[in-house]
Amino acid sequence: MKRKLLSIFTALICVLSCLSLAGCGKKNKSQVYFLNFKPESASVYEELAKKYKEETGVTVKVVTAAANNYEQTLKSEIAKSDAPTIFQVNGPVGYAAWDDYCLDIKDSKLYSYLTDKSLAITEDGGVYAIPYVVEGYGIIYNDAIMKKYFALGNKKSKLTSADEIDSFDKLKTVVEDMTAHAKELGIKGVFASTSLSSGEDWRWQTHLLNVPLYYEMSEMGEELDPSLSLLDAKEISYKYSKNFENLFDLYINNSVTAKTLLGSKSVADSMAEFATGQAAMVQNGNWAWSQISGVDGNVVKENDIKMLPLYTGVEGEKGQGICIGTENYFAINKNADEEQQKASLAFLEWLFSSETGKRYVTEKLNFITPFSTFTEDELPNDPLAKEISRYMKDDSIKNIPWTFTAFPSDTYKKEVGSALLDYVQGDKKWEYVRKTIKDTWKSERD
Repeated sequence: MKRKLLSIFTALICVLSCLSLAGCGKKNKSQVYFLNFKPESASVYEELAKKYKEETGVTVKVVTAAANNYEQTLKSEIAKSDAPTIFQVNGPVGYAAWDDYCLDIKDSKLYSYLTDKSLAITEDGGVYAIPYVVEGYGIIYNDAIMKKYFALGNKKSKLTSADEIDSFDKLKTVVEDMTAHAKELGIKGVFASTSLSSGEDWRWQTHLLNVPLYYEMSEMGEELDPSLSLLDAKEISYKYSKNFENLFDLYINNSVTAKTLLGSKSVADSMAEFATGQAAMVQNGNWAWSQISGVDGNVVKENDIKMLPLYTGVEGEKGQGICIGTENYFAINKNADEEQQKASLAFLEWLFSSETGKRYVTEKLNFITPFSTFTEDELPNDPLAKEISRYMKDDSIKNIPWTFTAFPSDTYKKEVGSALLDYVQGDKKWEYVRKTIKDTWKSERD
């Protein structure tokens, strides 16, 4: 009898041990795995994950891909047994590459929060990716330095403020004259470094290239969306190559750094140069404020941060605004188990609707969101976000949409970046850049 009771007791202990181990395993399992696209926001998302765990008890694993390596990282991670449950696609091209992994989330609260449902990526009645931020980029400038220039008695330009710059010709005159007066202005160059080191060239091979290709696609017909026209384009004429060259040359010829050394420069270098007052201008977007304000020795005051459009000399560019859009869409992994899918959506819904989440979105991520859960008082109050809002509300200008979300591939962008580096180092002429942009497009689409 004792032996029988001992056997029952032993079996009961084994069962309880197994249940305990199973429970622990479930407790420690990352129910949500977020593969983050934005390196500059990594620390904020990690902090958010801790806050979410404190409020809900749910673990959120945050992994951040290196700059310009998101697609490669996603390919590697999505194949693992513990794959990302939340990932990002960069518009229609990104969705086309990852549609087999995107869950239909048309019935989610997250989708219901979207103020403009047409912004979502849809197919056959389903909703597969939702934008989470509206952003803008242009030429950021330090108005304190600009005012110092416009106050010079011997300046060449007849303009009296940066607000009067409304064309490439005016921009070029001011920039080149500022270069001539660099010592008086206390700067090393008008523009911060044109970062062209590997993975750091996205401001040129993507953001700057957006402008000439937008103008080319705009000529397809007023009733056509330039982004969709570009998505369908098997080849491009690259009609506005000279316009790209105009602004790119202005950057590299009036820079803090000699153009032959730009291949070693990163975006962080560029932003630090601007933040410490070495440069008066830098091309970047509203996400750059956290980088500028976080630089040790930052001397740029919030009320001196302004933004100009990317003028390239296109005919009739007066009235052109900055580039506004998004390539940031959240998708849920449809191959994750149902519990993880629900937990992932719950995390995103908390992020964009809870008091804690919205505070982080507004004050630390500095996102201008497309969700109805945010009031006017809950919009970011950083100076670059205010600039984006100013351009969006100005009916007298026409902002340029982000057509680069329809570029063929990351390979295409890297080829363009490589050609630009060859150009600045003097190894190739501009014709080589023009040919690369045009021919690589066709080969990628073929």
